[in-house]
Amino acid sequence: MKPWIAVLLAACIPFAVQANEGGESKEGPPKVVYYSLSPPLVGNYAMDGGPRLHVYKADIALKVTGDEAVAAVKHHEPLIRNLLVQLFNQQSQDAMSSGEAKEALRQEALKQTQQVINAEEGKPVVEDLLFNNLIVQ
Repeated sequence: MKPWIAVLLAACIPFAVQANEGGESKEGPPKVVYYSLSPPLVGNYAMDGGPRLHVYKADIALKVTGDEAVAAVKHHEPLIRNLLVQLFNQQSQDAMSSGEAKEALRQEALKQTQQVINAEEGKPVVEDLLFNNLIVQ
């Protein structure tokens, strides 16, 4: 081996080690993920005994941060879906008709989702719940 190549390689090795170490330590903060519950929730609500059937379709996303939180939400998705279906089925026609009422429903859905996931995981996971689309008839 030529002596100048050995010198050049010896000079580059410390920079290669620093670059590798720097890449591992500069991972950055965890990314925010909006996990969509798929397929959308579809069901009946306000069964008041009348002839008219009331139907909803809710496309819901959960805001979580980090891969661990995404994995927890995926794992508990059946529990979350069941909770939300029960909540929607209990709503009245008035609770699904106005923008303010839908926002109150969103807040209640968030609160209940956070409570059930916190009970299962022992720590906060879901930061927010969003209605990407909420259709009621």
